[in-house]
Amino acid sequence: MAGTATRRTPIKKATAPATPLARTRRARRIAAELAVEFPEAPCELDFGTPLELAVATVLSAQSTDARVNLVTPALFARYPDAAAYAGADRAELETLIKSTGFFRNKTTAVIGLGQAVVERFGGVLPDTLEDLVTLPGIGRKTANVVLGNAFGKPGITVDTHLGRLARRWGLTEHTDPVKVEAELAEQLPKAEWTPFSNRAIYHGRRVCHAKKPACGACYLASLCPSYGTGPTEPAAAAALVVGAERPRLLKLVGLDGLG
Repeated sequence: MAGTATRRTPIKKATAPATPLARTRRARRIAAELAVEFPEAPCELDFGTPLELAVATVLSAQSTDARVNLVTPALFARYPDAAAYAGADRAELETLIKSTGFFRNKTTAVIGLGQAVVERFGGVLPDTLEDLVTLPGIGRKTANVVLGNAFGKPGITVDTHLGRLARRWGLTEHTDPVKVEAELAEQLPKAEWTPFSNRAIYHGRRVCHAKKPACGACYLASLCPSYGTGPTEPAAAAALVVGAERPRLLKLVGLDGLG
């Protein structure tokens, strides 16, 4: 019962889905449960325009969204459009983004991005996957982030979190993000691509961590063939759950007494 330190029901480890149909059914069940766990899961990078999201996503490589969000208000004010990035003073731009790490490479990518958008797209960031991936600093992951969250076009964002979770859930055996994306695209309705990506990333950051997942405090535990990878004892698992949503996440599994 909620309010106690005991899960509502004991967990029986799920069997990995063995056929494409079984994986599709599992993916859709997980998508439905993720919607309960994280009904609102917007992109965690702050932005106002598609170009701002593209730049923020480039900066997020080997950094955290929180760190990027500290940098981008001044950055976006200084460089309001593609032309501004194209003509940016390199030293000034490096100074503004230095705290995100790998700032020299990121500066090269952001200036190149601005130049390409100006020269090839009239200063307007394109809104197709095919065009976006031709731009400096933008691969499929970044393109799908921008498509789904800035343009409202479905995209599956296979970052380290989503790739890890898809394998733990038995939805794929692939490690290549492009192959993972293709499998998930077959399993999920197109309208679910972006919300599923965002919610899975939330779950990966808050509960299903890479090294020590909070198995014993996981809302999706009954659907997961990897249950037991991390601690299953309630108190130990609850201690691993992080983020502003922690009290609600623990309440969902009847562990709010440990919050």
